[in-house]
Amino acid sequence: MKTARICFLWHMHQPYYTDPVAGSASLPWVRLHATKAYYDMAYGLEKFPAIKATFNFTPSLLRQLQEVGSGTVRDLFLEHAQRPAADLRPEEKAFLVRHFFSANWATMVRPYPRYHELLVKRGAGVYGRDLERVARQFSTQDLLDLQMWHNLAWFGYGTVSRYPRLAALRAKNRGFTEEEKQDVLALQLATVQDIVPLYRRLMEREQIELTTTPFFHPILPLVIDTDFTRRARPDLPLPSRFHAPEDAETQLQRAVEFHTTTFGRAPVGLWPSEGSVCPELIPMLPKVGLRWLATDEGILARSLEAAKQPWQRHRDLYQPYRVGSEGQDVSMLFRDREISDAFGFVYHKTTPEMAAEDVLRRLRKIFYDTPQEQVTIAIVLDGENPWEHYHEGGEQFLSLLYKACSTGAFDNDTVRTTTATISEALEAAPATRRVSHLHSGSWINQDYKIWIGHQEDNRGWDLVSHTRSRLAEISATLPSDRAQAAWDELYAAEGSDWFWWYGDDFDTDYKEEFDRLFRTHLRNVWMIAGLTPPDLLNQPICSPRGLLEEDLVTAPLALLNPSIDGLVTDFFEWRGAGRIKTQPPLGAMWKAEGVLTDIQFGWSLDQLYLRLDPYEQSQMRRTGLTVELELQTPEQLYHLSFSLAPSGPDQFLLSRKLASGSWQEIGPYQSICHRNIVELAVPFKDLQLTPGQELRMTILMLEHRLEIARYPHHKPATFLVPGAEFEANLWRV
Repeated sequence: MKTARICFLWHMHQPYYTDPVAGSASLPWVRLHATKAYYDMAYGLEKFPAIKATFNFTPSLLRQLQEVGSGTVRDLFLEHAQRPAADLRPEEKAFLVRHFFSANWATMVRPYPRYHELLVKRGAGVYGRDLERVARQFSTQDLLDLQMWHNLAWFGYGTVSRYPRLAALRAKNRGFTEEEKQDVLALQLATVQDIVPLYRRLMEREQIELTTTPFFHPILPLVIDTDFTRRARPDLPLPSRFHAPEDAETQLQRAVEFHTTTFGRAPVGLWPSEGSVCPELIPMLPKVGLRWLATDEGILARSLEAAKQPWQRHRDLYQPYRVGSEGQDVSMLFRDREISDAFGFVYHKTTPEMAAEDVLRRLRKIFYDTPQEQVTIAIVLDGENPWEHYHEGGEQFLSLLYKACSTGAFDNDTVRTTTATISEALEAAPATRRVSHLHSGSWINQDYKIWIGHQEDNRGWDLVSHTRSRLAEISATLPSDRAQAAWDELYAAEGSDWFWWYGDDFDTDYKEEFDRLFRTHLRNVWMIAGLTPPDLLNQPICSPRGLLEEDLVTAPLALLNPSIDGLVTDFFEWRGAGRIKTQPPLGAMWKAEGVLTDIQFGWSLDQLYLRLDPYEQSQMRRTGLTVELELQTPEQLYHLSFSLAPSGPDQFLLSRKLASGSWQEIGPYQSICHRNIVELAVPFKDLQLTPGQELRMTILMLEHRLEIARYPHHKPATFLVPGAEFEANLWRV
């Protein structure tokens, strides 16, 4: 009699959105997926105790669940949700209108009449300067209902079942109160805090196995050696060689340690990021206690073909293999791509009944066609993102499938079936065959092209390589805690997700934010190490689309002559000044929210003027803040700095960079005043500037010497020094 074991492996993963230097996270997906997929998947299994499954949690996701649950990291989207709707500023209203419809419209917006009504009111696509105009059309109650629905719609069937209050609020539909909103956010936090204990309980009662992934989800073969790309794709242009096998070992070691601390039991299985494998990876696994790994069937097919063994899918696929040299080998399982991908990309388009029946049909065919007596079927896929596309989050589909698998629907005189964790399946039916030549590739086309080879990908790898080389040079001279923090940020930048969005393979509304996060992790390496980050890290790798540079910087329209007294003397004093926007919908600037509300600049014929408007309630925080201006002329680089502390001296220091790389003080200046606002003036002659010359300006905000914001965000504000005809040249009829 054949024995067939069905092994579900659900992979849970989010990139590391946290900027630990600023203590902030700019995207909400860890928090929102917790109330939907993470909770739902465990809840669904609790209803079917006979079903066994394996779950893979990336450590970077687990760390963020801890950060969100403990409140140790600020959450941009949560702060906008918490703000009383009546107190929202214009730019905050625009943020809500832009971002609080971020959900699958067909399954998570349209089913709820009020949420859909608000979407219709906004329109399908609103960007840039239209945002604040559209936001003005939203009443305070509209905005409160939008805050509510953005969070309420993300609760899945498991949480709605556990907390009847959520169903009642959905039924209410509109006219929510601030107190009801706080209730929903409190339930959201409780759910986040319950994720790890919930999965730990399922593990301790032996219903699930928990496994890990390299800590920050890097494409581990590319971390070992980017030149491995040529094994599958010799045609791709590559960056300068990146070769850091010790980083790969660290990503594995730290993953195992963090997983063990989190769940109280060491993992023995690995889902390598994106199923990416190579021969050099295998010896690293036994060193950290990992005994098995899984990847895609395409890797097995290419491996067997390389060993001159013809690939026969039903004969070869549904069994484990040994891979690696004797004493350093591990078991390896290869997923059924057709069934796995159908879960992710096909079944949401049909009814739950038809989807479940199709899975059962496919499984029966495998039982019948596979020649061996022991059949191991690996169904491996993303455990969180697919369910957004299913009506009711896939609850009915999974329930029908689990019910069939737990009631012996497949069993007959020739086949006995069961679900099993992967470790249970490997113990019951150990590998009898060996892969003599493991192909180097991922689950996508059995290569690494998604993450390397495009100009944008390669620029990213070169920045990682340059940053790592510099850190390796000075790491031994740093205090141990700072060295560890710097390396941690380097490892975060090695994650796969940044490279997933580079190039032209995939697109998202948040592409520029992923780019910024990648460069932020690298910039943090330099800052934590006490080094000046290279200017390349301030330049986007992918071109910004949603926010044009002209939306960030407005040029001056008139000559100014303000009184440098730190007061808003009258409306006309700064009329015609240029502006640098401090709070775009997304980006680095949100981290400084609560510090500056406005930046204005301009000039007379002989002086540069700058005005900073601090947020009224930021006095306590300003004590540790310093402002630095970088002023780049055709021949020189100048540095201007002053403290934002309310009790600080009214002076700034101007310095010039010498050819030797050192800085020469030009001297302190008293042409600054810090009272209600900050106003300062810098003589053009001290910058050795004459009319018509170019001046580039960047404003940095430092908190305890670490950069928390940069204005403008992507590149310096650039303008020409005015001459006597400045205002005449601007006049147009």
